[in-house]
Amino acid sequence: MIDLSFFAGLPVAVLGLGKSGLAAARALHASGAEVWAWDDSEDQRAKARAAEIPLVDLNQVNWQEVTSLILSPGIPHSFPAPHPIVTACKQHDVEIIGDIELLARAQRNARYLGITGTNGKSTTTALIGHILKLSARQVEVGGNLGTPALTLEALDNDGIYVLEMSSYQLELTLSITFDVAVLLNITPDHLDRHGGFEGYVKTKRLIFHRQTKPRTAIVGVDDATCAAIYDELKQADEQIVVGISGERAVPGGVYVEGGVLVDDSDGKRIAALDLKEIASLPGSHNGQNAAAAYAACKAVGVDPAVICACLRSFPGLAHRQQIVAVVDGVPYINDSKATNADAAAKALACYDRILWIAGGRAKEGGLQGLESFYGRIAEAFLIGEAAEDFAATLEGHVPVSLSGTIAQAVPAARDAATRLPGSVVLLSPACASFDQFPNFEKRGEAFVAAVKALPGERGEFDIPALRPGGAA
Repeated sequence: MIDLSFFAGLPVAVLGLGKSGLAAARALHASGAEVWAWDDSEDQRAKARAAEIPLVDLNQVNWQEVTSLILSPGIPHSFPAPHPIVTACKQHDVEIIGDIELLARAQRNARYLGITGTNGKSTTTALIGHILKLSARQVEVGGNLGTPALTLEALDNDGIYVLEMSSYQLELTLSITFDVAVLLNITPDHLDRHGGFEGYVKTKRLIFHRQTKPRTAIVGVDDATCAAIYDELKQADEQIVVGISGERAVPGGVYVEGGVLVDDSDGKRIAALDLKEIASLPGSHNGQNAAAAYAACKAVGVDPAVICACLRSFPGLAHRQQIVAVVDGVPYINDSKATNADAAAKALACYDRILWIAGGRAKEGGLQGLESFYGRIAEAFLIGEAAEDFAATLEGHVPVSLSGTIAQAVPAARDAATRLPGSVVLLSPACASFDQFPNFEKRGEAFVAAVKALPGERGEFDIPALRPGGAA
């Protein structure tokens, strides 16, 4: 736990008692702060009581007495409308910050490596942490990835905090200037929270806030928005800028060409690693993730040969194209983290014959942008609130079954696989999970449980079979 004793004796409000909020309240309480914690949910307040965290109804306090408000990143503070408690804070000029800002103030001498992007940031964060830990660096990994920042260990001057940064967290973090900042991609998402796409892009760019040389910006160029940001940063020449791509050559950058990771950051076009050998990193999007991790770790001084050795041993992340099992020769892939169409596209691009489990609570645009992948989908098994709308979208293009739930979709897909040799069963919902599950993790766990319940012979993973058509 991080020591926050600079708040000792001072009243500090904490709004939102999920993972990060509860961790912040605990750290502040342990450091001697006068904690006023609150959550609109009685269930969350009960968890705080069980942890002996002081609860104060923030709807009824005198804000002139409060030093700061530590705000959960999930609570709106600007768009579409600020939470009433946030409005009260602003009216009384109370600073509004997040838990990662507290980490930055407490650990000023450590180095910081930040990763953001619409998709791929969790995998890239985990990859970087994996490489740095195996290369004997002093490192702590957390943030939006799932480990609250204030539960991490304190680090000395040689230590590196590797932090996955959501757009919400970036808005609430004022003090960090990242030594290495990674922006993977930007596609429309969370637009209601940022007042539109322009606001979303502006927030993502905060990852580069105050960077000057020798700090490094690593920028994906596989979407037009980030490619433009890359060009702007290169022209400004304020920090070291490294372009990355999972699809094409980037002069002076790190990229994937023909499934091979190429390092041209020193102008030598070194073929560093054949990514087709790594089953945990399928698809061009994971090529971009690998390129970002390689560039970031090289920027903090890890030898390229060591980086490649560590990449080969990466086990992958749960719920992100996780290979759950091969049953009677059929691979079952858990990609529950694909909560929008753009994320689902990354998985659909990796396989030639797909039995696709999709649906949930649809996001804006639904399945828009997935039309080019319809030819790969042998049948779609639709679940959740979006099932009927998705069926209407797919009508005439893809055979559809209205399965309703994952528990029904998995055995139905297994039956279809017996008729369609060479298929992959893929859960990649292109939807949020909140209609049937509290989060994407629980949805993925339901898929894993349904696969484990299937009869049949378990087999080994066949890497070429999982990468049809050279999808890497």
